[in-house]
Amino acid sequence: MKIKEGFVLRNVADSVVVVPVSGSNVDFNGMITLNATGGFLWKQLETDKTREQLVEALMAEYGIDEATAADGADKFIESLKKEGFLEQ
Repeated sequence: MKIKEGFVLRNVADSVVVVPVSGSNVDFNGMITLNATGGFLWKQLETDKTREQLVEALMAEYGIDEATAADGADKFIESLKKEGFLEQ
């Protein structure tokens, strides 16, 4: 899975935000604020990744157990799917 084209991730002050790229065909006119973990996962998904790769990346980055990493990855993936940010 991968983030759809047309979005950029930026650090603004102490926040991580996602905004649509000007001129893109994205049907989204807002801004998404992510926490540090959400920003980390978004960056991972800028290239094609499996759920298992995301879980492994979370475990390595944050030193957490597999169950916690899997729960976090699943919730983030579900949110992205619900909002239509992932390529089909």
